Amino acid sequence: MPTVFILFGFTFKFYSNDYEPLHVHVLKDGNKAKFLLSPVTLIENQGFKPAEIKLAESIIEENQEVIAEHWNRFFNKEQYR
Repeated sequence: MPTVFILFGFTFKFYSNDYEPLHVHVLKDGNKAKFLLSPVTLIENQGFKPAEIKLAESIIEENQEVIAEHWNRFFNKEQYR
């Protein structure tokens, strides 16, 4: 499970068996969410409050390129479009 980064207590990661479309998992305090990367869209939420989802979403929006680079490097993909 490669971790992309940890920010404000949120862990942003992929799972080794993940599949496209490009997405990122967010974990914090036993809560989980999954976001599509482009456009940034909440796919799944297990326990996060709306304010936490909004914060996680803004972090993802600001770091889309970093997340895509980690995804491509881990999964040996061409440059994300």
